Amino acid sequence: MAEITVALRGEDRYLVTVKDGGSESEHEVTVTPEDVARYAGAGGSAEKLLVASFEFLLEREPKESILGRFELPVIERYFPEYAGRVRGMV
Repeated sequence: MAEITVALRGEDRYLVTVKDGGSESEHEVTVTPEDVARYAGAGGSAEKLLVASFEFLLEREPKESILGRFELPVIERYFPEYAGRVRGMV
């Protein structure tokens, strides 16, 4: 199972590191408070949402296929079921 870590890089920007199989990948993701409210609901946090989002992505593609820099809602363009699934994962 992959190890996912999240670090704040600036206002609404996070560095997500995925370690798996002896290698790692880094991804800069923008997550706004509106994104947290939409995808995680009341009481959610950007960090927990990002971990759940990367778990969701890793079920569908290898870490090397995940974009290096993106805004969180982009996931829904590639995977329409994202919004409904991630809320139950946070």
